[in-house]
Amino acid sequence: MNNQERVQTTGSKRMKAALICGMLGCLCFGGGDWLMLYGDPGYHGALSWLTEGAARIPLWRFDLAAALAFPGVILYGAALFAAGGYIKDAGRRRIYHYLNAFGLTPWIALHMFYIMILTLFSMMRRLGYAGEAEAVCEELYSRLSWIVPVSEGMMLPVFLYWFCLQIAGKTVFPRPMALTNVIMIFGILKMISLLMPVSAFRLGFTNGLMSESMLIWFGIMAVWEMRKGREKSNT
Repeated sequence: MNNQERVQTTGSKRMKAALICGMLGCLCFGGGDWLMLYGDPGYHGALSWLTEGAARIPLWRFDLAAALAFPGVILYGAALFAAGGYIKDAGRRRIYHYLNAFGLTPWIALHMFYIMILTLFSMMRRLGYAGEAEAVCEELYSRLSWIVPVSEGMMLPVFLYWFCLQIAGKTVFPRPMALTNVIMIFGILKMISLLMPVSAFRLGFTNGLMSESMLIWFGIMAVWEMRKGREKSNT
C-alpha cells in the first residue's frame, strides 16, 4: 500500500467513525424526543402536544431528555462537519462549514424550549393546577413561539445548500443521491406519520422526525462509504 492509499484508507476510517458519531447523536436527540412526549395522546387545549400523557410523564424523563441533548449536538456536529470532506471544492466546503456552525446553534435551544414548557405543564398538573396549566403553558408558547420558525430557518440552509451541491455534482456522490437529502427523508417520514393511528407511538415518532431523518441520512452515507471501501479493496 503506497502513501496515497494509506491516506485514503485513514480518511475513510475517520469518515465512518464520524458518521457513526452522527448516528449516536441521533439516538441521543431522538431518544430525548421520545422520552419527553411518549404517552397518552389525548389533549384538551389548543396545543396538541400538551397531552394527558405529558402531564403524567415522570420528571426524570424530562431531565434525561435535556441531558441527552448535549452529547447529541456534539456527536451531530462531528458527523455534519466531517461530511464537508465530501465536497470537492475548498471554497464551497468553507460555505458549508459556516452554514453548519449557524445551523447547529438552535438545535439545543429548540429542544430545551419544548422541554421547559412540557416540564412546567407536568409540574402544574401534579401540584393540582390542572385548569391553569394549559392556560399558562399555551400563553408561554404563544409569547415565545417565534423561536420555532427562527430556529428552523437557521437549521434548513445547510441542508438546502447540500442538496444544491449534490444535484450540481459538486460532491463525490452520484447526483441521484441528492434525493436522499434530509429534507426529503423528513417529508417521507412526515407523510408516513400522518397515516398512523393516533397513539403514543405516533406522538414519539412525530416528535423525533428530524432525528430519525438524520439517522437515515447518516446511515446512507455510512453504507456508501463502506461500499466504496470494499470496491477499492477488490481492485
